[in-house]
Amino acid sequence: MSDAERPADDGVSIENDEPGDDEFEPIQVFPEAEEMDLRPGADGCYKCSTCDTNCPVAEVDDEFPGPKFQGPEQWRLKRGEDHDIDDSVMKCSNCMRCDSACPSDVPLSQMHNTARGEYVDEQMDKLSREYVRNRLLANYRRLAPLGSMFPRTANFVMGLSATQWLGEKLLGITGEREFPTFATETFREWWAARGGAKVQSDDKRIAYFHGCYANYNTPEVAKALVRVYEHFGYEILVPEQDCSGTPMFANGMLADARRSAETNVRELRDALADGADIVASCSSCSMSLRQEYPELFDFEGVEDVAANTWDALEYLRVHEDIERELEETSVDDEFDDFAYHAPCHARNQGLDGQTVELLDRIDGVAAHDVGDSCSGISGTYGWKAEHYETSMEIGSEMFDHMDDADATQGLTECPTCSMQMEHGTGYEITHTLEVLEAALVGPRGDDAT
Repeated sequence: MSDAERPADDGVSIENDEPGDDEFEPIQVFPEAEEMDLRPGADGCYKCSTCDTNCPVAEVDDEFPGPKFQGPEQWRLKRGEDHDIDDSVMKCSNCMRCDSACPSDVPLSQMHNTARGEYVDEQMDKLSREYVRNRLLANYRRLAPLGSMFPRTANFVMGLSATQWLGEKLLGITGEREFPTFATETFREWWAARGGAKVQSDDKRIAYFHGCYANYNTPEVAKALVRVYEHFGYEILVPEQDCSGTPMFANGMLADARRSAETNVRELRDALADGADIVASCSSCSMSLRQEYPELFDFEGVEDVAANTWDALEYLRVHEDIERELEETSVDDEFDDFAYHAPCHARNQGLDGQTVELLDRIDGVAAHDVGDSCSGISGTYGWKAEHYETSMEIGSEMFDHMDDADATQGLTECPTCSMQMEHGTGYEITHTLEVLEAALVGPRGDDAT
């Protein structure tokens, strides 16, 4: 066919600009895919395999087909009615490194999350040990209040070797790890006891999304955020909140995640209306609010919350001259040089260099970046008995780099990365906000202030 005779895409003949005799009629190849069609994203994949080469699970597990299959290739297959979601999707750790690696911006993690949700809803036996275990791990926010009611008793029982043995035999939760301890006073209890915010401001106001772990297990991180932000003159709001949903996404519990997101978006929208920006101290929480909510949910307010959510350090770097504030500061002997691990969910937000840059300004402290390797634990992934060895193999590069670094302490902003770092090296692990608190505010006095 000559160029003069070739019909244009809109069915108009190029030769005479009149409707062509052979007007193109589109064919609906996949008639069943009418609600959520990710094919445009899937077709953006040109099979370069960059996502596969950046996948920490695929690097150590030869049986895992990798993000390219779990994402675009699987969605292409799903257009046929006889194709189920492949069960290997449950081996994906949800580190989301494939998103930042893809040169075509294919929505890989969105595809993985949706595929896991469909697999759990339609193919997983709801009476199986795997489903019960995953549901428990995904809904830590539902169990943590029970442990925090009697923290000393809970810590004693969860620390027993018999409890760890039963957890592995009955539920498939690895017995190799020590369960995180509950704080004797949660952050929200401390917040109420101190009478809430100590700074009032109409111009500088944040809504703190503390997440589950900083509330029930490491309130010292949340207290550090409060003191650092009050140092800069911010009024802090602590709205009611549920889990960010990250462990639910990773386990295919999308209905649970949606319920949590509805609560969070409702409460955080109210805070936005009061003139507050949203700040999170956990990199996975900020990633969830910023990226996963707008990708997976379409109810009112999701986009507003995503657009106004910040990582705690990122916010101060943008809105305050924190670099100048840290000049000529120092800390006591409790802190020295750190082996710093940037969490995958921080790297995916472009935040991997900020901690090293900030801490280099504090006299007597340095943060040595131990490289871009994944810690391997990926939230609940490394707590599953069948993934424990894989998680430790993934983390081995990070462990080696930490051992080689000129440091005897670890540093990160992710609570589960912290667990893996301590588990693999024996180092004490600190959150960056705690170092900033020591440098800017000084030693803590009365814990109720």
